[in-house]
Amino acid sequence: MREENKNVSKNGWKRIFRKKWFFPALYLTMAALLLTGVLWYQSLDTPEQAENEGSQVDNISENPFDMGEEAEPVLEQQEVIKMPVQEEDQSEIVTKFYDYSADSEDQEKALVLYNNKYYQSTGVDIASAEGESFDVTASLSGEVVEVKEDPLLGNVVKLSHENDVTTYYASLEEVAVEAGAKVQQGDVIGTAGKNLFGQASGTHVHFELRQGDTPVNPESYFNRQLNEVKAESSEQESAEDENAAAGEETSTEQDDATDEETGAEQEDTDSETDQEDVDSSTEESSAGARESSAAMANA
Repeated sequence: MREENKNVSKNGWKRIFRKKWFFPALYLTMAALLLTGVLWYQSLDTPEQAENEGSQVDNISENPFDMGEEAEPVLEQQEVIKMPVQEEDQSEIVTKFYDYSADSEDQEKALVLYNNKYYQSTGVDIASAEGESFDVTASLSGEVVEVKEDPLLGNVVKLSHENDVTTYYASLEEVAVEAGAKVQQGDVIGTAGKNLFGQASGTHVHFELRQGDTPVNPESYFNRQLNEVKAESSEQESAEDENAAAGEETSTEQDDATDEETGAEQEDTDSETDQEDVDSSTEESSAGARESSAAMANA
């Protein structure tokens, strides 16, 4: 009987092993038991482990690059100076900035005729290719510090920017901003118009770029960064100082040459005077000698 029961049990296990679902079910059961054991082990946190984990979280929350110094902001990208128009390809500069170092042709284009007199332009006049009015935009982001109406220049808007740079917009027909307003580069500040001073330019905007109180050539700074205006201005002032020093040296040399010529003329005059005195003395001596000879003869 026992042998028969053993054979039956063996045959039963063999039948179970032959089932397709047996081994997959066995693998899944073992995996579930293993995963349960791992999760149970991880949930057993000892006090030391909890303390170590807390210190690690604190360390992670701290800035790894903190050296005890205040963080300095990253340098902002300087704006690039743009022409005060929306469409540059449809605009042209009809009056240039008067540059003493430019050639005669450009200097001639930088003269403004008003009341039968020529004036040197301290900015540029920009007009549309078709001669019509157009929107005038802010060349740089900044603050509107002045809005006024000038009898010769028309409506004028002045903007203040970083690095002690200011921009001027004149010959405006309409003004779209007020004093104290903040504007961004490209914002419309008015429309181009006409004025009495620049009648020859027709409908245009007169644009000036200044470093402090010194006008600079806007054409030299279009599509360049704002901080370059100050550097170029300093170089120009240095060149002017050198030219002034050279002029003083030349003047000093001329004065020295004049003094030398004057001294030479004075010496010639003194020589002539001395010669006249000598001749006079000689004549007097001769006369005295003749008189003495006559006296001796009479005696």
